[in-house]
Amino acid sequence: MYRVIKRLLDILFSLVLIIILFIPMIIILILILIIDRVNPIFIQKRIGKKFKEFNIYKFRTMKNDNYTKFGKVLRVLSIDELPQLFNILKGDMSFVGPRPWIKDYYELMNNDQKERYKVSPGLTGLAQVNGRNSISILKKIDYDLEYVKNISFKLDLYIVLKTIIVVFKKENGKEAGIKKELEILKKENRNVKV
Repeated sequence: MYRVIKRLLDILFSLVLIIILFIPMIIILILILIIDRVNPIFIQKRIGKKFKEFNIYKFRTMKNDNYTKFGKVLRVLSIDELPQLFNILKGDMSFVGPRPWIKDYYELMNNDQKERYKVSPGLTGLAQVNGRNSISILKKIDYDLEYVKNISFKLDLYIVLKTIIVVFKKENGKEAGIKKELEILKKENRNVKV
């Protein structure tokens, strides 16, 4: 029952936030075009609920594997994630859930770890408020699995409130190395049938 309510709340709040933030998002688009001279929207394939692939939207913050001038500001403030409000409205994502990762992660997971894909991926999640990029990929997955087992309104509310604190404190914002995380997953599961 809560999952139905959760989806209705996602639709309601994403729509309200898109309306409120529409003009600021347009301004950000223009600033990216003027300052960084790149396509302002970054689109990438990610794996969502029930292993379904979807396009995730972000403000572009990188060019040639380096942060752009304005991109650094967007990353620090976590503003680059705002276009994902459209992913939430579409139903690709939820406000709260395991973060959506690229297909490479999924392909290296064992069957237990793939349980994280039983729920919709989120804009924020249990791993993000408990260390984010300062914890290992395996710890992130543990938090994701804990969320899947205990999903509830109370837990979602706790994560949302803690996310606000983490964002304002700018905690654990350092980018995790994808290549390193994939190597850890591969090593962990090399003898496990996936």
